Amino acid sequence: MSATTGTRMDTGDDIAPMETIRLGMRYSPELREGLGVTVFLAIVASCGQIVVPIAVQQTLDRGLNAPGGPRLSFVIWMGLAAMLAIVVTSLASYFMTSRLFTVSERGLATLRTKAFRHVHDLPLLTQNTERRGALVARVTTDVDQVSQFLVFGGLLFVVSVGQILAATVLMLIYSWELALVVWLSFAPLFLSIRWFQRKLSLAYGVVRHQVDVLLGAVAEPVVGAAVVRSYAVEDRTQARIDTAINDFQAASVRAQKFTVVSFSLGGISAGIANAGVIIIGILLGFTSDMTPGKVLAFAFLVTLFVGPVQMGTQILTDAQNAIASWRRVLGILETPGDLADPGPDAAILPRGPIDVTFDDVTFAYPGGPDVLSEVSMHIEAGTRVAIVGETGSGKSTFAKLLTRLMDPKSGGVLLDGIDVRQIAAESLRRSVVLVPQEGFLFDDTIAANVRYGKLDATEADIVASADELGLRDWLDALPRGMSTVVGQRGESLSAGERQLVALLRAHLADPDLLVLDEATSAVDPRLEMRIGRAMERLMSDRTSVTIAHRLSTAESADEVVVVDRGRVIQRGPHAELVTQSGSVYAGLHASWTAQHES
Repeated sequence: MSATTGTRMDTGDDIAPMETIRLGMRYSPELREGLGVTVFLAIVASCGQIVVPIAVQQTLDRGLNAPGGPRLSFVIWMGLAAMLAIVVTSLASYFMTSRLFTVSERGLATLRTKAFRHVHDLPLLTQNTERRGALVARVTTDVDQVSQFLVFGGLLFVVSVGQILAATVLMLIYSWELALVVWLSFAPLFLSIRWFQRKLSLAYGVVRHQVDVLLGAVAEPVVGAAVVRSYAVEDRTQARIDTAINDFQAASVRAQKFTVVSFSLGGISAGIANAGVIIIGILLGFTSDMTPGKVLAFAFLVTLFVGPVQMGTQILTDAQNAIASWRRVLGILETPGDLADPGPDAAILPRGPIDVTFDDVTFAYPGGPDVLSEVSMHIEAGTRVAIVGETGSGKSTFAKLLTRLMDPKSGGVLLDGIDVRQIAAESLRRSVVLVPQEGFLFDDTIAANVRYGKLDATEADIVASADELGLRDWLDALPRGMSTVVGQRGESLSAGERQLVALLRAHLADPDLLVLDEATSAVDPRLEMRIGRAMERLMSDRTSVTIAHRLSTAESADEVVVVDRGRVIQRGPHAELVTQSGSVYAGLHASWTAQHES
């Protein structure tokens, strides 16, 4: 099995436009629902546009200029027919628009949901190396771009294509010569569409990337507002944001230049077409059966032809922007998750303290050296183990492998003799809980944050957990007890109080294997003692593995595992290891003792 990779989410960047649409349809099957009916309505709406030119031609040639004199009844019938066609066309456009809006929003809601859920399946390194603004943008603004195009640009595209085809057919019926004039006038634009499409695709890919940069530049100083203010770096922070804004503006202007050129070319083509139709139409009136009604009808048809063509330049711009955004969303979905679920044959862990085995485990981050090398060890069920070592020795990697946040490059991590890769995800998360260094808190009440350990927990369950951990008096002393709102990232609480909430959450989850990556944040001695007592009670009657940053934790453990440069070099009780003169553990303990005595 391979280790977690840090593949960046660029798998969609080189997808061709039609392939992007095909993949998008696969991830949003709702977009296909009733497509045939929607297309039929589009055809009706498009064909209805040519009824008016036909009515004008018939009214002029067979009504007002009839051989026997004007035929008033015929003129009235043509007027009524044109009115009926306008009503039918309007109704078809209304129902088509309604269907497109409903289907598009349903399909893109599915796409947004799938993308958000898949973010949690991405490799941790991918999440850590990707800007938070980029992840948010892909699930929000990028999907909004696709939505806007499908609802409005897609509607205009369908109607415009139908309108051009219908107008062309009628032009050919009236005069193939004038139809040829119109098409030749627009030939340069049509022949350059592919070139414009490629340029716009690249340009709007850059624009969407700059959106990521801009969101990241804005989000980071908002989250780190205290640091910005403490170090008085507002000007530097603002300069970074200004740079991101200017880069986004420059990318948008470059993209719009291609739009302006294509739109201008469409306007020039339209002018040439109108002039050609008038001049050649008059000449044909002298040399063929071209009637005044046909010439006037042709003028209407040129308008029907020119309008969609000019609109097509804006549609092309919106399409490239939308496809660039669609690619980025697909980039998330097409990035494989690092931890494959074993499926229906997955093993279920029995309840009770778990024994742990590292079987010749080697782990390395992508492109780097081994962080753990050929580690083999066994931890008895119900044992308290502290893993210690210098910073960068690889001790925190144990926590990630035990909880299967990452998989080893080689070897295996076994819980109760079962490889973690063969254990059902739900069972693994039920039996194994990680308390990280910084227990993340959501902007909600303490009770809501604690319930992440057990979603159906009642207030009585939370109070019982607080009693068992000796935290009831602390909880009751808060301004609103367990209903106290912690603020964003728990900023309304102190670092130590956030740790207490994390311990309460873990206790409520009632794991069989508890993995603690001990926090290094400094807290006052009284709160530190409370945290220590809560941890002692939390570790009772279950297997616990603590990534110890304070050697006081190692002193109270049943066994200490010393890691150095990715290898286990010592193992045994604290009392035994500390007496081994010249050993790594003895040196760490002596340094820690001297630090706390000074």
